[in-house]
Amino acid sequence: MLTKGNTAPDFCLPQSDGKQVCLRDFRGKWVVLYFYPKDNTSGCTLEAQEFTRLKSKFEGMGAAIIGISPDSIESHRRFRERHALTITLLSDPGHEVLEAYGVWQLKRMYGREYHGVVRSTFLIDPEGKVAEVWTKVKVKGHAEAVQCALGDAQGE
Repeated sequence: MLTKGNTAPDFCLPQSDGKQVCLRDFRGKWVVLYFYPKDNTSGCTLEAQEFTRLKSKFEGMGAAIIGISPDSIESHRRFRERHALTITLLSDPGHEVLEAYGVWQLKRMYGREYHGVVRSTFLIDPEGKVAEVWTKVKVKGHAEAVQCALGDAQGE
């Protein structure tokens, strides 16, 4: 798992319209990069809705919001449409970016072990360094906490 001060690994992944989005394209801006397990599940839906609700405030602070999961671009398209999401959602079915950020981990549920996404968020500064990390995120109120941390990091 990356920690505060690490350089954020660059990546290029497709979004719901198939267009490639690269982290390097956001140099000079703050980036809220969040990783979530699965489209259309209750926690992931709430998290995406909260980030969508606060998107204009983040943009006003010079920050972009990017969500990444292993779901397909078609799944992301349906997820965005169903819930009127306006944030960028990227598809990482091969887990390359999930692994680079250390969020693809062995998990246990009901006595069963499997690999999956540990819900995590990284605040990346305009120079591409990790400014803050949240792991094992509890969804309710998380977007507001990230917004507060962004303000603190910007000295506001």
